[in-house]
Amino acid sequence: MKKVLLSMAILFTTALLLMACSDDANQNESSDKTDTEGVSASQSEKDDDTEQSDQTDKEDASGSVLESESEEPETDDSDKTSSINESKDTNDQSESEESEALSEYSSEEIEYARIWLQLGENQDISELNVEHFPAGEPLNPDDETSANYPKGVVQLAGSRLVDGSVTYSSNGDGTINEYNVPLRWDGEYPAGEDFYKEIIEDTKQVSIDPVDDEKIENLIEILNMD
Repeated sequence: MKKVLLSMAILFTTALLLMACSDDANQNESSDKTDTEGVSASQSEKDDDTEQSDQTDKEDASGSVLESESEEPETDDSDKTSSINESKDTNDQSESEESEALSEYSSEEIEYARIWLQLGENQDISELNVEHFPAGEPLNPDDETSANYPKGVVQLAGSRLVDGSVTYSSNGDGTINEYNVPLRWDGEYPAGEDFYKEIIEDTKQVSIDPVDDEKIENLIEILNMD
């Protein structure tokens, strides 16, 4: 009987020990799992923080690039605007100086001088004669078959035939229509209407360029107007 009781006591004690060991193992496993989850969560938070920081840095860098690109055109536009304004100021100043230098002369006198300086055959002349022909005036008054000028024209000429001449009508916009007519008509007449019609149709439009004021003044001084 004692042996049976002793055996039962040993079994009971062994069972208690096994239960205690099982509880410790479960507790340790739970602790390890908790620690692992904590480490995983902490690592995840760190990864999220790192990713968010990288994203923020990229956005800041992108913003800086965009600001830099946005500012560059403004600088270019500013430089262009400044250049345009300087050019405009220079042109205005040049026109103002020219206006002051030639202010005592009429626009017609300045026109005659400029046209002769650009188109006149001989620049070394003693006088510049100016003659006007109204619209309807014949190109060659000595030929009854001559066509008439469709517009009023001006004829500029030196005092000699060798100086040449310029016959033109003004367009009022800095250009003229130049007629290829001589100062003196030589040849056999009547020449026929087609001959004169061709001269009128072959007029050449010429843009008159700016000229040195001093040269203009020198020519105006020797103008001889009808």
